[in-house]
Amino acid sequence: MSLPYTLAPQIGTAGRLGLIVLQSDETMEAEFRQVLPEADIAAFVSRIPSAAEVSNDSLAAMEAELPRAAGLLPKSVDFDVVGYGCTSASSVIGPARVAELVKTGCRTTAVTNPVSALVAACGALGVNKLALLTPYTEAVSESLRSELLRNGIETPVFATFNEPVETHVARIDPTSVRDAAVGLGKDKGAEAVFMSCTNLRTLSILGEVEAACNKPALSSNQAFFWHMFAQAGIRPARADGLLWDLKIKKEP
Repeated sequence: MSLPYTLAPQIGTAGRLGLIVLQSDETMEAEFRQVLPEADIAAFVSRIPSAAEVSNDSLAAMEAELPRAAGLLPKSVDFDVVGYGCTSASSVIGPARVAELVKTGCRTTAVTNPVSALVAACGALGVNKLALLTPYTEAVSESLRSELLRNGIETPVFATFNEPVETHVARIDPTSVRDAAVGLGKDKGAEAVFMSCTNLRTLSILGEVEAACNKPALSSNQAFFWHMFAQAGIRPARADGLLWDLKIKKEP
């Protein structure tokens, strides 16, 4: 027996977001859910193959995988924004190339990544000197620092956990991240502190770091989500840190 049915509108009447997460990432999706509002926001997630250990070579290898990962997002959806969730790979591949490759795989008005988001955040805050905390090796960290410098952002204060294994990065206790970020952020040579890596658990500690340093505290996921939501005209469900109070224009 064949039954009649009607078709409902596509979900996401208040916004359609696409997220490309690393296969090795254990943190981003969980933190993304914490900031999604209850409105009819459609959030679609794809994964991209990534190495167990982070190096400039393994990061560069994701360039070839980006179109396929973007292509696994639903073909029926016109996205307001699609975000590629890797800070270090975005610095190695280059934000412009990331956007180009993502757009070959899906239909989206805008593309962002944590590096572009950080640059936009620093612009909104009037910051050009960062205290930078990363979990990466020195070589990977230098790629990020170079990309930031090309965008007019200096990192005169810098330290790293020097951990190449992604599963270890994801398990670094937020208190360890907080204590390290506070120590760096108190340096008078920096106007803000940035905790880099989408696999670090940072949303819960941003307020503590800002209060201890008396300056803005930024993280890869926080800046990335803020930038994605700004592109889509969406207000977050929660606002951790000074950055969420700032508005930016939509960007290509």
